[in-house]
Amino acid sequence: MQILPSGQPPPSGHQRQPGLALTPFRGLRYAPDRVSGLAEVTSPPYDVIAHDTEGQLLAADPHNVVRLILPRPDARHAGGEYREAARLLQDWQADGILLPDAGPALYVYEQRERPDGDSPGAPGADGVPAAPAGAGLVIQRGLIGALRLAPAGNPAVLPHENVLPGPVAGRRELMEATGANLEPIFLLYDGGGAGAASRLPDEVAEREEPLLTVDTGDGIRHRLWAVTDPGRHAAVAADLAGRQALIADGNHRYAAYLEIQSRQRAAGAGPGPWDSGLALLVDSDAYPPRLGAIHRVIPGLPPAEAAARAKDAFTVRTVPGLSSPELAAAGPGATAALGAAAAALAGASRNGPAFLLAGEDDVQLLTDPDPDQVAAAMPGRSAGWRELPTAVLQELLLARLWGIRDDDPSVQIHHDLAEAVRAAGEPPAGTAVICPPLPADRVREIAARGERLPRKSTSFGPKPRTGLVMRTFELG
Repeated sequence: MQILPSGQPPPSGHQRQPGLALTPFRGLRYAPDRVSGLAEVTSPPYDVIAHDTEGQLLAADPHNVVRLILPRPDARHAGGEYREAARLLQDWQADGILLPDAGPALYVYEQRERPDGDSPGAPGADGVPAAPAGAGLVIQRGLIGALRLAPAGNPAVLPHENVLPGPVAGRRELMEATGANLEPIFLLYDGGGAGAASRLPDEVAEREEPLLTVDTGDGIRHRLWAVTDPGRHAAVAADLAGRQALIADGNHRYAAYLEIQSRQRAAGAGPGPWDSGLALLVDSDAYPPRLGAIHRVIPGLPPAEAAARAKDAFTVRTVPGLSSPELAAAGPGATAALGAAAAALAGASRNGPAFLLAGEDDVQLLTDPDPDQVAAAMPGRSAGWRELPTAVLQELLLARLWGIRDDDPSVQIHHDLAEAVRAAGEPPAGTAVICPPLPADRVREIAARGERLPRKSTSFGPKPRTGLVMRTFELG
């Protein structure tokens, strides 16, 4: 995954700066004998947990990590939910539910298709299609460590999406209250499969016994190893020093990392644990990422009205043989409808941005956005940015044609297609906008030019499981 071509200097105005640094830390982990099971206390990342999934996680075990990463709001006190998360984290450590490892380590993390897992190709909890068939197929291996923060202008760490102040502030307040990074962000780099950082995950996973093994309901087996050898740490550091990584998942959390560091500096603090953040780093040459789409739901906008207003700038036609109730149906019977919707959207997207509108009866396909209106909706943007489906969605369809701002109060975000269509049918009934996934190369090209994609443009996978290892500022 080459962000900048080999030998190409940083963009004009940038000084050569240190590259990636992933350092060992003393992890905090669940004591297996104090919980009902590691699958029962871990979870998907906070921002892909649906409401019904959250309830299942809360019921699975009283110590599920979702109580920390999605603490319940406290109507009596602003920010009270974050203080509650901090209290729980302290109590769980005092009670021996969470225990620190003996010394600092880099952690090798593997995600492998379980031979008895769900049907290959079914969407996982992160909305990204599952891996192809194969007994015990390794989906991804990487290193979890403390990532040295790279401030704006340093090309070592490239964010690729715009972020919203509200979610950034929420993640920052949670981390400041708990004094912890509770879940890793996910980064990809071009390691060529040959450097020390690229080789170490395979060497360890194929020769050593893991610290833990967890089988989760999405058909994935998660394994974790602690690498404590200083010589290996030094080899990884030397390998990464000249490299660059793309934030695949966790743009808001990375922005929160930077805010915490800035606030510590403003308070007069010197170097400390706030200069790093928990991260999973994966060589995308060895383990290419899978990208899923992220869909929108516009509550209160009827699909018929949405389609009629879209005709001012799009070609709109009904998809034959496809209905919203079929897409919203749960269970194996919906597989054919979901496949037909994905195929229709994929075929249309080969010729440019395309979307499906669903929510009531028929499903509408939007194609061929008017280039003059696209340009007028995005003045000053590069041609590549204007061709992004999410840019056309945000600036032309939502803002210009529907008069809707792409923010959390106005637009719901869903990683699962069927879930989005079901949500559109809930009061007040609205429109589900089904989006195509973006190619990984397009994401990298935009990020390398210093541009940011619209928010929630991509869903890289597989995402790391939350709760396998945490980093506290006290131990970090």
